[in-house]
Amino acid sequence: MSQTRDALRPKTANNSVSPAPAHIPRNPRFVLATTSAICALIVLDTNVVAVSLPSIARSFHASFADVEWVVSAYMVAFAACLLPAGGLADRFGRKRMLLLGLAVFFLASLGCGLAPSALLLNVARAVKGVGAAMLVTAALAVIANTFHEGPERVRAWAVWGTCMGLATTVAPLVGGVITQWLGWRWIFLLNLPVCTVLIVCAWHAIQDSRNPEAGPIDVAGSALFGVGLAVAIWALIEAPSAGWASGSTGVKLSAAALMFAAFVQLQRVRQHAMVDLALFRQSRFVAAVLAMFGYAACAQVMMTFLPLYLQNAFGLPAIAAGVGMLPFALAMVVGPYVGAVLSRRLSAMAMLSTGLLLIGAGNLLTALVAGEARYGLVAIGMVVTGLGAGVLNGDTQKAIMGCVPPNRTGMASGISTTTRFTAIVTSVGVLGAVLEARTQSAFYARPELTPALRSTLDASFLSRVLAGDAAEASAHLPSAMRASLTAAVHASFASGFAAALYVAAAIAAVIALAVHLLAGRASRAVAGRIGGHNAQAGS
Repeated sequence: MSQTRDALRPKTANNSVSPAPAHIPRNPRFVLATTSAICALIVLDTNVVAVSLPSIARSFHASFADVEWVVSAYMVAFAACLLPAGGLADRFGRKRMLLLGLAVFFLASLGCGLAPSALLLNVARAVKGVGAAMLVTAALAVIANTFHEGPERVRAWAVWGTCMGLATTVAPLVGGVITQWLGWRWIFLLNLPVCTVLIVCAWHAIQDSRNPEAGPIDVAGSALFGVGLAVAIWALIEAPSAGWASGSTGVKLSAAALMFAAFVQLQRVRQHAMVDLALFRQSRFVAAVLAMFGYAACAQVMMTFLPLYLQNAFGLPAIAAGVGMLPFALAMVVGPYVGAVLSRRLSAMAMLSTGLLLIGAGNLLTALVAGEARYGLVAIGMVVTGLGAGVLNGDTQKAIMGCVPPNRTGMASGISTTTRFTAIVTSVGVLGAVLEARTQSAFYARPELTPALRSTLDASFLSRVLAGDAAEASAHLPSAMRASLTAAVHASFASGFAAALYVAAAIAAVIALAVHLLAGRASRAVAGRIGGHNAQAGS
């Protein structure tokens, strides 16, 4: 999951830049290499697992919900822990938090690699998300604390951004190679020697630093937000099987809504709030946050569903699926350069709307050709979506940070980053539910699904198909029936994937319109203030 250099740039709890250390490290380049490698490991680990989801499903005979939780458990924990992890690093020391995060990440990776069931894998993934949040916030704080204003800091962030871009680009291919040649468990187990090397490097190269004026950690706010998000995602993932109108779905969604309401109320009255709700009175800030949500929900989430589509609809092996995702990943790398050209003619807010419209158009193009089983056509849509994502990857963060004064950038950066990952995990739940519902209806309407063939399928068959376990789920059938079923499965999953993309395209278009309207409202407000000021000056 690609991130810009500003997305998680650390600030102290009182929203000021971290104070300079007393001593400059003897080898700042080695510090930069170590911290960039740590962040690249997180980005690589976040994206590499998507290609392995069908293999995980086959190992555990897992359902589609189980597979969704492999992604969602990690993302929920990551999103919920980013803000408190940054505060802990400021309070107790960045180096100490970095080493602790590496230890947590090491143990969680071991737990993932040795997990005997899908449930324990997902628990380990959640712990891993906690470790990842600790690592990213501490590593970026170390970079900011080592390289001060001027050319050195610019070069440092450029190196960091390059490492993030490379990790994002190669992640699908690396995931495919490891999954197909070594097995999905090695995606996690190979983290162990990497973490060991990074622990040694961090121990010897990084000097500890902290913020002596760090404010208190908002434990209650973090708990309300994290648990509320987890319960909401639980409801979305389980709704297709439990029923959208069922009592269990209603109770979960109601509980999540109550926890979010309590979180907002707490932020209104708490002196050291994680989120300054006053920022949301600014139309431009709301527009920028909405654009970040739309970008993450409608573009970045495709990193989860694209490999499932390529393997389930095209029948590709893991390596081929990883290679098949490269048009999307490479377009994201090119996107910022396209954005730089467009920004010469468009305002910052117009850039956000344009990027969202590109994402919507790419999703729409991909949806239109998803059922034709022609990869070249699908790749065109992937490129358009990737270009829009590349444009927004940096511009959303710039727009958010440009809406607040310097003393509020820490708060705004935290809101931005949390919005990004909250959007991804929410979109996994919503679009996953659309994918599952449409695949199910398309599958049972297929002419290949004769009454005789339908009678051979158990209740969990389709859920295992969605997760990528179609071959094992139909292994008990005669070869002729299996061939008919495979054709039906491929076509049905393509239909479900197209439906999810149609929804994503619609969401992107609606958010693009909302951003445009909010930007216009903000411009009129500014013009009104300027006019009033001029009138007063004239009188």
